[in-house]
Amino acid sequence: MLVGVVGKPNVGKSTLFKAATLADAEIANYPFATIKPNTGVGFIRVDCADKEFGKQCHPRTGYCVQGLRFVPIQMIDVAGLVPGAHEGRGMGNQFLDDLRQADVLVHVIDAAGTTNEKGESIEPGGYDPVEDVRFLEVELDMWYVGILKKGWEKFARTVVQEKKQIHIALATQLSGLGVTEMLVEEVIDQLKLDKEKPVGWSEEELLKLARVLREKTKPMIVACNKVDIPIGKENVEKLRKTFPNYIFVACSADSELALREAARAGLIAYVPGSAKFEVTSAGREKLNERQLGALTFIQKNVLDVFGSTGIQQVLDSAVFNLLGYMAIYPGGVAKLEDKEGRCLPDCFLLPRASTALDFAYKLHTDLGKNFICAKDVRTKRTVGKEHLLQHRDVIEIVAGR
Repeated sequence: MLVGVVGKPNVGKSTLFKAATLADAEIANYPFATIKPNTGVGFIRVDCADKEFGKQCHPRTGYCVQGLRFVPIQMIDVAGLVPGAHEGRGMGNQFLDDLRQADVLVHVIDAAGTTNEKGESIEPGGYDPVEDVRFLEVELDMWYVGILKKGWEKFARTVVQEKKQIHIALATQLSGLGVTEMLVEEVIDQLKLDKEKPVGWSEEELLKLARVLREKTKPMIVACNKVDIPIGKENVEKLRKTFPNYIFVACSADSELALREAARAGLIAYVPGSAKFEVTSAGREKLNERQLGALTFIQKNVLDVFGSTGIQQVLDSAVFNLLGYMAIYPGGVAKLEDKEGRCLPDCFLLPRASTALDFAYKLHTDLGKNFICAKDVRTKRTVGKEHLLQHRDVIEIVAGR
């Protein structure tokens, strides 16, 4: 699972990335502070299954706090993109290529309109964030078109002459973007393209093909950053009305970073995604008036207004709502602990419509090959290999030798 963080310069991409991962990422108030991509580990949040069994889990990776399981995911923060990125402007081709392996994109925009199209700082409300959504759609579509059209005429003629199936040939050419044969065939049928004469596909048809493949392989959620600036909240509503098919999440990356760093220092007790925090006894001793005032501002102007800083919600929505993944726990009907005594040590992310057999293969190839049955640990019911799993299931796999 790889989440790509993308957007124009100076909108808070690296701040969001650092808040989500607490990795060392350069944050600066000027365009192209990020050149090489930052990579790190973020977490998505799940209601932990342990409380339903009256147990305390012991995660092998991630962590669990107050009944919430935080499951690790990989994140990549690429340099800011500007209009014309697909043509190489601002090193755009390099930055776009960094996104090839991403499963989902988090598009960070400046909801308060304090950065222009080049990523330069301006007064709040001086730029319409609606244009940011439109510009990135164009850049991503044209990026796909560029890859699709690379040597297109020769490619299309070869497909016809050698009597290859166009969907197989295209999937091979675009495999680096996560495009599959089944997806290409589905989209070609959807657009009613002539499979026998790809040489005759028009520029418009190629653009439509690229756009749909991009939407399918790089689904995008929009993080509306800087909502702690008053006009930001108004613009979020405007964005939702303008683009009803997108998920928009109101965010304050600065606030989340401040809370997480304060929590890491032991100054506050804070669970990511929560609507409140508590100043600890250490915090009461060490925080000065200015710092306490900043925390009060975050509580009143962000948490009380939006219910959270939005950063955790962006990641959760990207994985569970947009990609439709599920969290599945391996466990045993007789015993939830592994051989080291750790309770529910693992939590795996699987696509929607995954079966018990899919889960067995996820755990280990031998479990899949030698699958006998699976057991729903909650109900103790035995199920077969075609059984469809549900979010937060705890499943035991029974396999032969």
